[in-house]
Amino acid sequence: MTKKETKKPVTLAGLQRKKSSGEKITMLTAYDYSMAKMLDDSGLDIVLVGDSLGMVVLGYDSTVPVTMEEMIHHCKAVRRGVSRALLVGDMPYLSYQVSKKEAVRNAGRFFKEAGCQCVKLEGGSNMASTIERIVRAGIPVMGHIGLTPQTVTALGGYRIQGRDPESAKRLLKDAKAVADAGAFSLVLECIPSALAKTITETIPIPTIGIGSGPHCDGQVLVTNDLLGLFEKFLPNFVKRYVNLAPMIKEALASYIDEVEKGIFPGTEYSPRP
Repeated sequence: MTKKETKKPVTLAGLQRKKSSGEKITMLTAYDYSMAKMLDDSGLDIVLVGDSLGMVVLGYDSTVPVTMEEMIHHCKAVRRGVSRALLVGDMPYLSYQVSKKEAVRNAGRFFKEAGCQCVKLEGGSNMASTIERIVRAGIPVMGHIGLTPQTVTALGGYRIQGRDPESAKRLLKDAKAVADAGAFSLVLECIPSALAKTITETIPIPTIGIGSGPHCDGQVLVTNDLLGLFEKFLPNFVKRYVNLAPMIKEALASYIDEVEKGIFPGTEYSPRP
């Protein structure tokens, strides 16, 4: 892709063409204007306002406490920084599971209030009819199967899904159900590489992997993880491209030291008479 082409707005049709041509799809998370603008300027395909903000921004122990109001607030900020990438809003826990009517209403809030172009929700066959209803309302849906953080307790914790033949068969069935329901893409989280390859080759929509090997149509990571900004824990599938947290701490220590010693602000940073 040339520099000129990266400036064109990303579309669902464009993502589908990438799957057909074998060109990889890139996706990362953002939770504020500044990061969103950097991601958008980089030529990234998809910006996800993930409910992971609950842990990396709001300090919760999981994604479960995140509310619709918190998601809408952060999506609005990210929207101001994104003009080219596809913007996806993550539907938080209990915003779509209670009823299809409520699911459509909440998806509509992401679409109407926050300016998202699509929403993402977790679940396979059990959520197919909900996905179908949201899509019928004119809102594109990204699915998410495998390790689903909102229901991680029921899955037995943060571990690879689909390792045995029975669970692998179930995930393949889930993937087909999500695609048949009208989702435009599907996140595969923490499933064996061979299974991710089978799913990617079986369903007609793009797959986006996270901790699921190299055979998916695209990849996604939490931006705070790959930049080394989140230190509480690091999933073993994350590659840190830079480790910013120690650099930031060093800069802060230098600032404090210079202020305490009267070095900052010096003449060059002080108003002239």
